[in-house]
Amino acid sequence: MNLSSGVTTNIQPGKVFLKNLIHLPWTWRITLGYLTIMLFIPIVAMFLKASTESPAKFWEIATSDLALATYNVTFVTSLLAALLNGVFGTLIAWVLVRYDFPFKRIIDATVDLPFALPTSVAGLTLATVYSDNGWLGSLLAPMGIKVSFTRLGVGVAMIFISLPFVVRTVQPVLQEMEAEIEEAAWSLGASQWQTFWKVILPPLLPTILTGVALGFSRAVGEYGSTVIISSNTPYQDLIAPVLIFQRLEQYDYSGATVIGVVLLGISLVLLLAINFLQAWARRYDNR
Repeated sequence: MNLSSGVTTNIQPGKVFLKNLIHLPWTWRITLGYLTIMLFIPIVAMFLKASTESPAKFWEIATSDLALATYNVTFVTSLLAALLNGVFGTLIAWVLVRYDFPFKRIIDATVDLPFALPTSVAGLTLATVYSDNGWLGSLLAPMGIKVSFTRLGVGVAMIFISLPFVVRTVQPVLQEMEAEIEEAAWSLGASQWQTFWKVILPPLLPTILTGVALGFSRAVGEYGSTVIISSNTPYQDLIAPVLIFQRLEQYDYSGATVIGVVLLGISLVLLLAINFLQAWARRYDNR
C-alpha cells in the first residue's frame, strides 16, 4: 500500500526479473543465454522426461539388479582408475617439471593425446594391444591375465582417458613450487622422503585430489572406448552409459532417461566435491 497516494502497488516478480535482466551487461546476457540453451534446458528436459514415470516406477528402474550392477562396474572401476592415476599422474608431472631429458617436449605433448584422440579409436587400439594376440595381451595371457573384453579392460580404458586430467592439474602447481624450499629442508637434515611427505605433499595434496576427482568424473561418463574393449556382458563388465544406449535401442526412452538422471545427479555431487577441493586448495595457498 502506498501511504502517500492511497493507491495499491502490485509488484510482479517476473517484471522485476526482466527489468534487472535488461540492465545486466551484455556479456552477462550472452553468457546466461548460451548456458540456458546449451546446458539448463537439456538438463531440465531430462528431468521432465524422467518425471513421466511414477515415483515407484522410477525407483524400480533406478535400483533394478541390472542397474545396480552397472553402477558398481562404472563407479568402482572409475574410482580405482582415478586413484591409480593420482599416483602415477603425479609422478609423471613431477618428472616433466623437475627433469630435463631427450624428447621431453614430445612426451609432454603425448600426455594430451587422450584429449584429441577419438574415444572409439582409443578403445579399438587398446582392445587390439591387450587382446590375447596383442603386443601386451600376449605377454599377460600366459600368466592367466585377460584384459580385453573383461572388466579389467574397462579399467584400462578409463585409466587411459583420465590420465591427462591429473597430469595437467598437478603440473602447473609443481611449476610454481620453489625448489629452494626443498633445499632448505635438506640443509636442515631432512631426508628426501621427509621432504616429500612434510614439505611437498601438503600443498600439493588438494591439487592431486582435484585432478583425481576430474579424472573420476571423466571416467564415469566414458562410452566410446569402454564399449569396444569390454564384452558388455550384464553383471560382469556392462557400464551405465552402455546400459542407457541399450535401453534407447529398445525404445525405452523413459528408462534410459531414469538411468541418465541417476548418473547426472551423481555427477552434480562430484562437481560440488571438485569445487570444494578447489576452494580448499585456495584457502591452503593463502595461509
